[in-house]
This record gives sequence, C-alpha cells and structure tokens, in this order.
Amino acid sequence: MKKIIQAKGIKKTFYSGKIETPVLKGIDLDVQEGEFLAIMGRSGAGKSTLMYQLSLLDEPTAGNIIVNDVDVLKLSGKKKTVFRLKNLGYIFQDYALVPELNAVENVSIPLLMSGMSIKKSFEKSRLVLKNLGLDNQSNNLPSQLSGGEQQRVSIARAIVDNPKIIFCDEPTANLDSESARVVMDILKNLNRKGQTIVMVTHEREYGKETDRIIHLVDGLIDKEERLR
Repeated sequence: MKKIIQAKGIKKTFYSGKIETPVLKGIDLDVQEGEFLAIMGRSGAGKSTLMYQLSLLDEPTAGNIIVNDVDVLKLSGKKKTVFRLKNLGYIFQDYALVPELNAVENVSIPLLMSGMSIKKSFEKSRLVLKNLGLDNQSNNLPSQLSGGEQQRVSIARAIVDNPKIIFCDEPTANLDSESARVVMDILKNLNRKGQTIVMVTHEREYGKETDRIIHLVDGLIDKEERLR
C-alpha cells in the first residue's frame, strides 16, 4: 500500500513577542492511501495544529512532509496553492461557507479556482449536491440551511474535484446526533470507495469507526490504535 502522507520530525512553535509556545514537539506519521485516520487527544494536545501542517494550511517550524510523492514544503506559495486545489479537500467544524453564496456557488469555488467554466462548475456541483441529498437546497444560502445541511454542502465542496485526501477538523462537533450520524456515514462511504481521510475528532464514538486512531498528548503521539 502506498504511503500518501509521510511526515517526519514535525514541530510547530507559536511565538508572541519573547514567549514561545511549542505545540507539536516532533511527530513522525505515515498515512496509507485509502486509509481513514482519526487524530484524537485532549483540548490543547495539538490535534488541529497537526492537521493544519499535514494539509498545507500552515507550515511547520521544523520537519519534512511528503504528500502524494511531492516534497510539499519545498513548493513556492503559488505552487502550494495549486497543489492544494488539485489534491486536497477540507471540511471544517464551522463549515467555512461563504454566506453570500448559495450552495451551488459554494461548492463550485475549488472548480472555478482551478479554471473550470462557470457552466461546467455549476453542473458538476449540482450533481454532487444531489448525490448528498441536497438537490432541493442547491439554491439556498447557508443561512437558509440547517447545520447538518451546511456540513453536507461543505463535504460536497471538499469532494467536488476528486481530491486525493480529505482533511476534516471536528466535522461533527457542531451537529446534533442525527446530523452527525449522516456526516459520518457519508465519510465512511467515501472511504469505502477508496478516499483517504484524515479526521480530527474528540468524539470517541466516531473515532472508533475509522481504520486507525493516533492519540496526541502534549504535542506528541502517545499511542495508536489499529481498528481495521
């Protein structure tokens, strides 16, 4: 099985004046292609910080990251943006939808940024929304959608351009149990079809539905559980 992410010696320190706050203290982590990985740990353990380094939304203070055979930390800012667009999808706890855009327009953003025409982008986005049960809400603004529906729009945006990896930061945290179940079932179905997923969660019941859990304690991997 191919290693789609290889991270070595990842450290992340935040600076505020003369104050240094080390959050990640030297993490080695490989993710296999097609794996569903959960990152768990107490608040402040470094879960989201680690995900942000692996997903190129931030840059580590030290270490190396290879994603899909590319040494991503050596890419220029512009090339890194293009790499993210072509290879990575993101799902956030707060949905991160543009409030002035309807569901179709929100889902189309990565397609338009990649140079696809508006017509093709909208057609593809409507199809993905339909597959997620949102065909009747495709013209609604985020404010006209429930939390669960907004998160499904977020998932549609993450998968619309067939990314190699989906990164999820607490995707069920703001949802009621029924909506959270729907989101987890969508993620598990995507994974069964071969999608690689890295998910930060503090909810054990959802973490145990993945292939593997790594547990962070004070910026280091304390242990891992293989579930599949």
